Amino acid sequence: MFVVLVEDDPYIAESIVAALDYLKISVEHVSTARAADYFIRHSAVDLCLLDLGLPDQDGLELLQAWRQDQLHVPVLVLTARNQKQQCIEALNAGADDYLTKPFDLNELLARIHALARRHSGYSSNLLQVRDLKLNRATHQAYYRETLLSLSRREYTLLEIFMLHPDQVLKNEQLIDKLYGFQDSIESNAINVHIYHLRQKIHADIIQTVRGVGYMFSTTEIKP
Repeated sequence: MFVVLVEDDPYIAESIVAALDYLKISVEHVSTARAADYFIRHSAVDLCLLDLGLPDQDGLELLQAWRQDQLHVPVLVLTARNQKQQCIEALNAGADDYLTKPFDLNELLARIHALARRHSGYSSNLLQVRDLKLNRATHQAYYRETLLSLSRREYTLLEIFMLHPDQVLKNEQLIDKLYGFQDSIESNAINVHIYHLRQKIHADIIQTVRGVGYMFSTTEIKP
């Protein structure tokens, strides 16, 4: 999952980023509406955490612009406790959920998972393909009931594949999900992550589509 956090308070942002990093959720933090708008329009964002009190533009106006332009990324609004009317306006403008500050990080994470399930069409946090199981709430993955030791990007990659079984995913899509707009990315970065992931699960599950990308196969190749 790739989350964009739009928050101008550095202390709140630091806490949220640390919590998401710990759970192997890829997160990009921006502090302005302008930067948030660029990310939403040009990157493969799975979910946006949007503070309404931004320095360069009202967050509600930004949300309204996204919805008017048919940008359907799930948005969870973060707002001050005494701004109940703001929450109502945000929901009417197209927000999917809201949370008032100060909030418990566990509640924030639970709401993130709920929005992710709803948006991807899954009713459960548990994904299962062949001998693989992935729990999006605990961020643990199992192969044949054995817990896998995965890096953050390996976990994100596996989650992407399991959400899109039997679909060809282009290298560019995977880079977008794993790295956002980072500049210093090695040309073989995806290949390296795929190689390490294949060492931990059955090699034929991730198939290379020459010149395009990769496909996560639900069909076992018979020897």
